[in-house]
Amino acid sequence: MEIRTIGVVGAGQMGNGIAHVMAVAGYDVMLNDVSEEALQKAIATVEKNLERQVSREKISAEDRDAALGRIRTTLELSELGQTDLVIEAATEREEVKTKIFETLVPHLKPETILTTNTSSISITRLASRTDRPERFMGFHFMNPVPVMTLVELIRGIATDQETYDACLGVVESLGKTAASAEDFPAFIVNRILMPMINEAAYTLLEGVGNVRSIDEAMRRGANHPMGPLELADFIGLDTCLSIMNVLHDGLGDTKYRPCPLLSKYVEAGWLGRKTQRGFYDYRGDTPVPTR
Repeated sequence: MEIRTIGVVGAGQMGNGIAHVMAVAGYDVMLNDVSEEALQKAIATVEKNLERQVSREKISAEDRDAALGRIRTTLELSELGQTDLVIEAATEREEVKTKIFETLVPHLKPETILTTNTSSISITRLASRTDRPERFMGFHFMNPVPVMTLVELIRGIATDQETYDACLGVVESLGKTAASAEDFPAFIVNRILMPMINEAAYTLLEGVGNVRSIDEAMRRGANHPMGPLELADFIGLDTCLSIMNVLHDGLGDTKYRPCPLLSKYVEAGWLGRKTQRGFYDYRGDTPVPTR
């Protein structure tokens, strides 16, 4: 099928980024959230990021204006029912995602493809709670969406080839690259990345290095653009912990046991940049290690 209209559920960091790249690529976008404030903030973020692209000559001012004109917002989830492709980008909690799909399904066109931006949750299990497991798959963008060029496409056990091909076509139309992954906990990127972040937290807990030395070691010793603890703060420590729990529970291997220090930070509400404190304290002019 030809995909022209995109529904995006969730106007947070991932959702507004997905709306941004879809609109720039020429798709009409319906962005949904439960909060009007979140929708307004999302549009402001998209405007700011588009303006940055104009200033860097990535797109023209005309492209910016056209993209903004293609994004509409709604508080009513049912209004996404007439879109060709829905991308769910709500919080990384299975019960929330399941409720969204159960609410949305009665309003969908028969041919609409349902996808989720989940970074770790079983695609097969989420698909089983819908009326179209063959037209359901994982559509996992990397953060920040306008900058990162990879999208993981994850098939559930029932996903058909037509659905995969349609989603692959969308990824290619965005100028991004697809990595095809099987439906196992955390897929490819986070299956490899999160244990590294978790091990960095263990390295900190055991006193092998402090926050600054661990990050500096990986930036300069492994040529990573960000150290693992800085990256964890950027992603959100609650998200990192959630993915480690999915890996630990889903694979049953003790090597995926979440670091107790990571759990402690989350218990304290120190979730990284979004709460101004995590492995670093962001409340001043310069980030300061908290350990």
